[in-house]
Amino acid sequence: MTKIKAAVIGSGNIGTDLMIKIMRTSKVLEMDVMVGIDPASDGLQRARRMGVRTTDKGIEGLVAMPGFDQIGVVFDATSAYAHAKHTEVLRAHGKQIIDLTPAAIGPYVVPVVNLDDNLVSDNVNMVTCGGQATIPIVAAVSRVAKVHYAEIIASVASKSAGPGTRANIDEFTQTTARAIEKVGGAVRGKAIIILNPAEPPMIMRDTVYTLSEGGDEAAIEKSVEDMVKAVQSYVPGYRLKQKVQFERFGSNNRLRIPGYGEFEGIKSSVFLEVEGAAHYLPAYAGNLDIMTSAALATGERIMQRKAEQEKIYA
Repeated sequence: MTKIKAAVIGSGNIGTDLMIKIMRTSKVLEMDVMVGIDPASDGLQRARRMGVRTTDKGIEGLVAMPGFDQIGVVFDATSAYAHAKHTEVLRAHGKQIIDLTPAAIGPYVVPVVNLDDNLVSDNVNMVTCGGQATIPIVAAVSRVAKVHYAEIIASVASKSAGPGTRANIDEFTQTTARAIEKVGGAVRGKAIIILNPAEPPMIMRDTVYTLSEGGDEAAIEKSVEDMVKAVQSYVPGYRLKQKVQFERFGSNNRLRIPGYGEFEGIKSSVFLEVEGAAHYLPAYAGNLDIMTSAALATGERIMQRKAEQEKIYA
């Protein structure tokens, strides 16, 4: 198929990494325009060196560019605040939007969990890096047992968190917690992010705790392992650090959780590591890699479906 033109708004860490991924790996999308607001940003300078068209006039500059009508999909890697305006403008022009901010104007999407349910949405939200890493695990437990409570802890290298991430920490935790419930299937979710200043920088690490009933350890373990393999199809550096750990709680040894109450059932503990592909930042920035990889996989699948539909009804 003829490649579909793509634009990326946001010339920071995430936007630049996504731009390079599209150029190096995508068989569906063609990188057309990188959009920023700072002409001196590394992302815009790098785009120019790589032969990508650029504008430092933000969304207005993108709309004014020759050939804007030929762009099929726009990835927004700016901020939750800016995305609201971008959505209004892009929807008016009929563009497909992939939202990498915590704005969540469109439905949450985690490719291996619910992408097929959201292929017709004009704006899909990629939750957060922590959400992309951990929600598949919550969903893996949910499909074999009822998950009453899920808590995730995402620990990322401080150096991999740019100003956009730091400015959206509150939105990160709130968005991730909601998506743990809506996409992961937990009755209640909680999210914590840690920016680790360790030197040398550490690879992204994620811990997922679920409290469930109605399943057994063997079924949960197999479901988690199958889910990890599915995520690896687009994030090769995604892996379990060790086997799933279990604790059972019954009437004689109930687990008490502040703000939740007492629990009887299975506590599952899953420990993950996400190594990045080092397309832009070093391999320790797995938090960037899983976010941009998930966004690219989502954008490709949605645009493939649109191309197939247009061919069918042409």
